[in-house]
Amino acid sequence: MVQNITQNCVGSNTMMRPKIVLFGDSITEQSIQVNGWGVPLANAYSRRADVLVRGYDGYNTRWAMFLLHHLFPLNSTKPPLATTIFFGANDAAWLGRTSERLHVPIEEFKENLRKIVRHLKECSPTMQIVLITPPPFSEEGRLAYAISVYGENAYKLPEKTNEVTGQYANACVEVAKEIGVWYINLWSKMQETDGWQNKFLSDGLHLTTEGNTIVYEEVVKVFNEAGLSADKMPLDFPHHSKIDYKHPERAFQQDVCDIPL
Repeated sequence: MVQNITQNCVGSNTMMRPKIVLFGDSITEQSIQVNGWGVPLANAYSRRADVLVRGYDGYNTRWAMFLLHHLFPLNSTKPPLATTIFFGANDAAWLGRTSERLHVPIEEFKENLRKIVRHLKECSPTMQIVLITPPPFSEEGRLAYAISVYGENAYKLPEKTNEVTGQYANACVEVAKEIGVWYINLWSKMQETDGWQNKFLSDGLHLTTEGNTIVYEEVVKVFNEAGLSADKMPLDFPHHSKIDYKHPERAFQQDVCDIPL
């Protein structure tokens, strides 16, 4: 699965950085907030790749299917170099509880993930695809959050359970292994740490600074294994130290490395 990113240097008037797309629900949408996991990722790939956040609060895989042709058109000449797919937190909502409208049966969830991956592979057979499981869910933390927001009107039961969330996490891993793409089992990884409920989750569902750090570190680890280490990717234009201040035009007349996607 390791992609060779060694490129030949060619002259080009249409220099473009490769793209890394983060596709998911609110946990992805919030990744560009202060201390979000998308911020250090964009910083790590600065001048090497553009990190594009496509996160949609409240979305499940059923609704994500409607976005595929808009976000990943099959006729694109510059498809992403890599894409993370981070859904499941909403799909796992229980029927009969407050967020039941978000529920997607687990078999449909698995099939939706397959369809998303197939679409991305059709866009680009060489695209590195990473499935990320939903994080664990703290029922106690979610109820405490509801009380802090709604007081006496807070719901009495959380919208799902950690056990059910784990079933969706396992389903995500199964699909990744079945299709042969990268995956991060965030549900299991976070629960390796004592006190994960408060250390990694801010409201029982979304991530704290420490939780975002875990996601960032795991994504970078997979990207490195996939041959997409930032430090091995060329800068889009010459570093300032390579520019002759007396003849700056020479640095830009030389061949530059255009990185095809």
